[in-house]
Amino acid sequence: MYPTTMKAAVLHAAHDLRVEDVPIPELGPEDALVRVRACGICASDVHYYVHGRIGKYVVEEPMIVGHELAGDVVAIGSGVRHLAIGTRVAVEPGVTCGRCAMCKSGRYNLCPDVVFYATPPVQGGMSEYARIRADFAHPIPDHVSYEQGALCEPISVGVHCSNLTGIRPGDTVVILGAGPIGLTAIVAARQHGAGQVIASDVYPHRLEVARQLGAIAVDVRTDDLAQVVMDRTGGRGADELFDTSGVRSVIEAAPDLMRKGGAIALVGLPADDSVTYHMLKVVDKELSIHGVFRYSNTYPAAVALVASGQYPVEAVISDRIPLDQAVMAFEKALNEKDRAIKVIVTL
Repeated sequence: MYPTTMKAAVLHAAHDLRVEDVPIPELGPEDALVRVRACGICASDVHYYVHGRIGKYVVEEPMIVGHELAGDVVAIGSGVRHLAIGTRVAVEPGVTCGRCAMCKSGRYNLCPDVVFYATPPVQGGMSEYARIRADFAHPIPDHVSYEQGALCEPISVGVHCSNLTGIRPGDTVVILGAGPIGLTAIVAARQHGAGQVIASDVYPHRLEVARQLGAIAVDVRTDDLAQVVMDRTGGRGADELFDTSGVRSVIEAAPDLMRKGGAIALVGLPADDSVTYHMLKVVDKELSIHGVFRYSNTYPAAVALVASGQYPVEAVISDRIPLDQAVMAFEKALNEKDRAIKVIVTL
């Protein structure tokens, strides 16, 4: 059995994060209760911590943060048949309706009724226990750590980018920004068959991790990224490009790095979301530009990727901090970008 209350990292307002006792959520017939063992801090968590809101989503009531998690199934609802108590799982944090046109078409990330962890007013999973609909709890093998299981969430973004842009074996992929999403996108692109991945950033430690994950790392403070891309592609340009930087000037320069017929995936959100492209260049090259909203049908691939052991994905984990020090964990993620990459809260 499990208790009736649990410890959780609860955000009350901007810069007001508390570890406190809250009720354990009750299960519905299709749900599973997961004893959380690891939960990553995402940029969106930090944004809520700093500002108390993201766009129209405002923290008006106390909210448990966190949506990158893995743990053990400790209870299941009466209607669950495919998932057993004791199963180790990575939790996909966005539960969709399964009935709308977007869900039925397979693009369930665009479901208008999605319930996504730690998006107000939905409670997150940086807590000792978390409830999820059982079909969104994905089993992980025994040799995959809980921390690696938690990384399946950011890896899923890279898998989704790879699917949207149609990476083919031997392609050259450019990834702008070597934060947690950019770094995990390196391994997703390589898993999809990319012949070379070129990653750019301004932080030396992040670039070193990019090299560990198999990328050609470009420090844009000292090197000309466009020249590197053209040298590496014989003047042709990149086949695919993922922007994870969220820097307007970087996003606007992306078409210059592309070959004709290439595809761009936009993940990062600039503070000023008005971005200008030179449309003659976009049209002349017939570039495909994809907005990226989370992911769909990616968790099995993400689990397989970490389970393969081909890539040292845990290299992106810079800090492991227990739940009772969650405030310190958020401060590290916020203030130590030159060193901290993925901060994992352990439970």
